[in-house]
Amino acid sequence: MAWNLDSDRPIYAQLIEIVQMKIISGGYQPGEKLPSVRILATEASVNPNTMQKALSELEKSGLVITKRTSGRIVTEDIQMIQAARKDLATLEITVFIKKMKKLGFEKESILSLIQNILREEK
Repeated sequence: MAWNLDSDRPIYAQLIEIVQMKIISGGYQPGEKLPSVRILATEASVNPNTMQKALSELEKSGLVITKRTSGRIVTEDIQMIQAARKDLATLEITVFIKKMKKLGFEKESILSLIQNILREEK
């Protein structure tokens, strides 16, 4: 996943979302050591302090754990990762539904449209 950052929102919040997405999508496996702050900051073209702030927030959420001698690793708690994945999916779906309602769609029409698209995708 590319580090596509925009200027509309705080950079550290976007970094949190990108690393979180890499964790819940399997880009970083449970128990895997994360690259150092400097390496991640270089990859994302951001200040190391900004990356440090993002990783600290991920530690607070429990998705990332700091090991004294080996740096930061992804949690091995699969249930926590799955819960984060479900929470993110719920948020995305909620935003989508709100946008569809603004376009004038009713619940039944939204569901029907989604079902049709999924059928075509097979």
